[in-house]
Amino acid sequence: MSAMLRLDAFLPYRLSAASNAVSKVIASAYQRRFNLSVPEWRLIAVLREVGESTQQNLVQRTFMDKVAVSRAAERLVQRALVRRTEDESDGRARLLSLTRKGRTHYDAIAPEARAYEKRLLAALSADEVAALHAMLLRIQNAATALEEAARESNAQ
Repeated sequence: MSAMLRLDAFLPYRLSAASNAVSKVIASAYQRRFNLSVPEWRLIAVLREVGESTQQNLVQRTFMDKVAVSRAAERLVQRALVRRTEDESDGRARLLSLTRKGRTHYDAIAPEARAYEKRLLAALSADEVAALHAMLLRIQNAATALEEAARESNAQ
């Protein structure tokens, strides 16, 4: 007889629930003030960090699926927050980058997002926050390794 799966003790569920709760509280700020969805904000944040990127790279960087990235990018282009240009090194690819308006939105939202993060982490010590970041990175790396192993197994 197998052990029953209890969601409250199941790591993938706990991570998802925590992520959704955190995203929901922070997203309300940029949804209310700037009418941006979570995927749209993620693209803006990544583009602010990297300068410009292909949609394929944004899929990898944000861990969102292709459709979510494509839809968010299209909405941001339509709102003139993101510009789409040809990638001279790959004629099929398009590069996305923030417009001045997109950078202005980022500059208004980022401090608010950081303030929410600070309040969320206020119950933890600096050492606990560092340990949490390290553990999350290790879990993410382990999940990536499992995904790559599964992909290799399926290819054989």
